[in-house]
Amino acid sequence: MMAITGAQIRAARALIRWTADDLAKAASLGVMTIRRAEAVDGEIGTTAANALAIRSALETAGVVFVDANGEGPGVRLKKVHG
Repeated sequence: MMAITGAQIRAARALIRWTADDLAKAASLGVMTIRRAEAVDGEIGTTAANALAIRSALETAGVVFVDANGEGPGVRLKKVHG
């Protein structure tokens, strides 16, 4: 599983219109943990468990993390079938 960046977390929240508080609740973490993780553009400097909780909460909400494929890491929304 690829590491996520603070920039990806900020972008993911924007895509699903979540506040830092929304993400903190969904990930069962403190809002300051979210804010610290988002404060860097590069790889987040949090525990593996906290990074997984953040990633899982955002993925459950419909975010897909895109690996650095020559253009750099990013996020997008899951394709909705319908």
